[in-house]
Amino acid sequence: MDDVSTGTLIAVLIIMVIISAYFSASETGMMTLNRYRLRHLAKQGNRSARRVEKLLSRPDRLISLVLIGNNLVNILASALATVLGLRLYGNAGVAIATGILTFVILVFAEVLPKTIAALYPEKIAFPSSLLLAPLQKLMLPLVWFLNVITRGLMHIFGIKFNTLHSDAVSKDELRTIVNESQSQISRRNQDMLISVLDLEKVSIDDIMVPRNEIVGIDINDEWKSIMRQLTHSPHGRIVLYRDSLDDAIGMLRVREAYRLMMEKNEFNKENLLRASDELYFIPEGTPLSVQLLKFQRNKEKVGIVVDEYGDIQGLLSVEDILEEIVGDFTTSMSPSLAEEVTPQSDGSVLIDGTANIRELNKAFNWSLPTDGARTMNGLLLEHLEEIPAEGTRVHLLGYDIDILEVNDNMIKRICILSADGAHRGQPKDLQTEKSER
Repeated sequence: MDDVSTGTLIAVLIIMVIISAYFSASETGMMTLNRYRLRHLAKQGNRSARRVEKLLSRPDRLISLVLIGNNLVNILASALATVLGLRLYGNAGVAIATGILTFVILVFAEVLPKTIAALYPEKIAFPSSLLLAPLQKLMLPLVWFLNVITRGLMHIFGIKFNTLHSDAVSKDELRTIVNESQSQISRRNQDMLISVLDLEKVSIDDIMVPRNEIVGIDINDEWKSIMRQLTHSPHGRIVLYRDSLDDAIGMLRVREAYRLMMEKNEFNKENLLRASDELYFIPEGTPLSVQLLKFQRNKEKVGIVVDEYGDIQGLLSVEDILEEIVGDFTTSMSPSLAEEVTPQSDGSVLIDGTANIRELNKAFNWSLPTDGARTMNGLLLEHLEEIPAEGTRVHLLGYDIDILEVNDNMIKRICILSADGAHRGQPKDLQTEKSER
């Protein structure tokens, strides 16, 4: 070492610091990579991504390799710095060299490279894998030996090494990823993805057409009345029944009925019944995600919802489920809700007691509770635990509600005066229209 010039020792020391910085940056870059993006790039055929993914498949070997290289270089750098200190400053040079080397390694071999690698992991990890891959093969015996010692110590301390680890994302984690991907995914697409994740939380009872709103034709009515209902029906499918909806006998496709009218000179009740499809029944309480798959598997588009006693509770279509995911296909407010809601000029909203809470929340951007009752009448009765008198004012979760009409043991009409933190009286489609102007 005495024969080596001081300049040469300084150059070697600088090289050692650079190598230490390489190992530090490589470690941080490898460990901070987005694993899902890495997997995507590897599947797309990116060679660097495949090489890095192979290295990360055995993180114990990778970490051992990086630490061996980093510590070996740092120890050699420390030895060189000590020699330089003694040569330049005598015995005092040891302390001086230690202080200077500590600062240099801390800043230039640790903090700076690791910070850069954390900010640009792909730009650091992909090129560094070109050297790490062959280096890992070269140093495999030493890496294996260190891993054996490490596993032995872990076993002594009761730490299980072979615990299964999965990179699978839970639904809550995926929901967080979607919510935080604003720069990559539009707000509408975010809402759709969240709606898909929430399908299991919503049952068919929450979105079905309730029994009292099911459009049907009594096959025992006069033929002229039946024809009038067919020609004026706004729906593509109509339930056929005898005298009462409880005696439903089929589901008629209106388009099929029109086709029969055109093809046959004689169109009567018998032909109408032949044209109807067999009813498809759905148990109440079925999650939307399950029912969507059942619709697809059974090649059905509309079903009748029944309770545990077989009584008809409502009607559900594939379109209802799709609208829960993508939103209404027409306007923010469904036609049925538009008949039950009347926004006032002062910002209040007149609402029928039978109005669906979920539809109100979507139309007005409210946050009324949906985990219990499905209608405003049910929600208020559940909250008050009694049938209120007309003129009663209720303060419910920030909403001021006046009860305007009570009849037949039901709240028929209410007025929501205000909603803390929510838009007052304007449906979402009107809000959007104003903001665009």
